[in-house]
Amino acid sequence: MNAGELIEVVLPGKVEPEGLYVRRGYVPAAGPGQAVVRMEATGVSFAEQQMRRGRYYDQPPFPFVPGYDLVGTVAAVGDGVDATLVGTRVAALLKVGGWASHVVVDAADLVPVPEGIDPAQAETVVVNGITAWQMLHRKARVRPGQTVLVHGANGGVGSVLVQLARAAGAHVIGTASARHHPALRDRGVTPIDYRTEDVPARVRELAPGGVDAAFDHVGGRSAVDSWRLLAPGGTLVSYGTASTRDDDGSKQWPVLKLLGRVWLWNALPNGRSAHFYNVWAGRALNRHRFRVRLRTDLAAVFQAVRDGDVTAQIAAELPLVRAAEALRLAESGTVAGKVVLRA
Repeated sequence: MNAGELIEVVLPGKVEPEGLYVRRGYVPAAGPGQAVVRMEATGVSFAEQQMRRGRYYDQPPFPFVPGYDLVGTVAAVGDGVDATLVGTRVAALLKVGGWASHVVVDAADLVPVPEGIDPAQAETVVVNGITAWQMLHRKARVRPGQTVLVHGANGGVGSVLVQLARAAGAHVIGTASARHHPALRDRGVTPIDYRTEDVPARVRELAPGGVDAAFDHVGGRSAVDSWRLLAPGGTLVSYGTASTRDDDGSKQWPVLKLLGRVWLWNALPNGRSAHFYNVWAGRALNRHRFRVRLRTDLAAVFQAVRDGDVTAQIAAELPLVRAAEALRLAESGTVAGKVVLRA
């Protein structure tokens, strides 16, 4: 790759992973208040899997460059940006655009990556880490000694969430297929095989009084069960509708239905609470507050990585130009952790 060459992966429409294509051009310039980041690592998250099916709630119109987050080095800055930022390793939350060799980002949205963390390691805990941290500490406010239920405990968000919950002193019950159970036990998690076991019945055996918090990315029936498994005063944090990934029809309806349930559950006089978590919530209303929280919380996640409380779980690393292969691998359900694309 030439220093002045831009390489980006384009999602042209509702295609199989092999329908992605590589586009080449010139590296963009930074405008006022912006920075050009040379990507070192970006990832394949569930969002991209939904986007290629046209199933992500607020994805842009096709064609576009996917890539929810990235880690890289600042290559250039525009007017009004501190020139000493050049050469600094940073992380950025983007929603789209990360699958590119160079990305223009508002400098105020960049978060420094501490020394000693490899770009691929850091990348695994950007969107996954900020999601897990904010759900655990800002929504559920989990305390030592409490019991939490994490669905998809081996996944990108789930694997970070169970580690942060254990570091916070919580007892963790996690759902995952049987092949992931040994790794979960090593992390102090009590696993449940969602494929062969009756999950609600097993959770009731393990936590007869209910769980203090449940984190559900599945939606549908799973979210209802999770709500019913809460202890008095417990909190449900729902953050996805993975069960509808391959459905046809409206991509908005599953989310709206879930939001309606959350509203209804919170109206019930039983002391329990429900939240639908969206990492972008509040950004439009108060961008400064959003940025402060992002910087503060992601710094805490990076510190947890440095302290050894969180181990970055990398499923595979592939070059950017093999994005189709990476997406296919991430969708296979055969890997644990996050598939990372490198420049």
